[in-house]
Amino acid sequence: MAVKEDVQENIREPLMPIENILDREDGGAGDQANNKKVNPCMVYFSTLIAVCGSYAFGSCAGYSSPTQSAIREDIALSLAEYSVFGSILTFGAMIGAITSGPIADYIGRKGAMRVSSVFCVAGWLAIYFAEVHIFLSSINIFLLATGYGMGVFSYVVPVFIAEIAPKNLRGALTTANQVRIIPCAILFLGLFFIPESPRWLAKTGKEKEFEAALQKLRGKDADITHEAAEIQDYIETLERLPKAGMLDLFQRRYLRSVTIGVGLMVFQQFGGINGICFYTSTIFESAGFSSSVGTIIYAILQVVVTGLNTIVIDRAGRKPLLLVSATGLVLGCLLVGVSFFLKDHELGLESVPALAVTGILVIHARYPLSLFI
Repeated sequence: MAVKEDVQENIREPLMPIENILDREDGGAGDQANNKKVNPCMVYFSTLIAVCGSYAFGSCAGYSSPTQSAIREDIALSLAEYSVFGSILTFGAMIGAITSGPIADYIGRKGAMRVSSVFCVAGWLAIYFAEVHIFLSSINIFLLATGYGMGVFSYVVPVFIAEIAPKNLRGALTTANQVRIIPCAILFLGLFFIPESPRWLAKTGKEKEFEAALQKLRGKDADITHEAAEIQDYIETLERLPKAGMLDLFQRRYLRSVTIGVGLMVFQQFGGINGICFYTSTIFESAGFSSSVGTIIYAILQVVVTGLNTIVIDRAGRKPLLLVSATGLVLGCLLVGVSFFLKDHELGLESVPALAVTGILVIHARYPLSLFI
């Protein structure tokens, strides 16, 4: 019983001693002088390479939207067959999401991203060179493989960025994962030039590689002694804690945290963002608006909102941004619903395109606010 009480007491203790936290908040002269020597160039470069993995997610999710009519005409797909074609990558993504954690822990964050980039590159090359008569079967298989890479990327990329970034840049750089403008092939090559996550190296006991990676990320003139010791203390504290199993999540003391975490993920997906993304062009056309113009406006807005999000995420706080995101989702869905209600009843037809486009753009604009909070 005494051992069990000691373990429970250790769990209740903070992972970082209070005096260390207060010292960091006071910002002593030594820390300020060291911060001036920190060179974030490698952090920025590593982040740039890592967010290339998000291209797979964006291109997969948006691939079926502008090509729907052309693909259905070329290979004579029924609506049901095209629906399978448009959504099959989500099955691969589910498998990738389930296996991403063990893969990232076993072969490292860079190793997991390499595996994902191979799946994505191979999948897109196979789709590009597929013959028409085997198009449907082959593209479904390779979309499944590309979806697998997408699922792994969706976990590994934000984790990698969060682990390599200093605290003052962590929120902004993690949010930059939403800017999906660089091919995943660059990711595969770029991974040879960036260091592994120092926290993963420390966790696996690779001391020399851990210090070398941290030094490379912070700059050759930076003093990493304090940060290295802090990471080591954190890893050692985690190692001393009892190993948690799946059933432990159902304990009463974790009920609130698990409910909030899982609830946010579930309701984020139940908002319908994937369905809207898959059929954005069709929605624009049904509302009487140019699909090409609408898609361009949507892409530009996504980049702008993501840029603004990197600025405000660490200043405004997570909860206010979640509230703004949820409000935007409700407002956007309401506008889209009203627009098609008016169209079906032939009321105010001249306002239907404006309402539908505004609703879709509001839904897409609020999404980056909730994705990595």
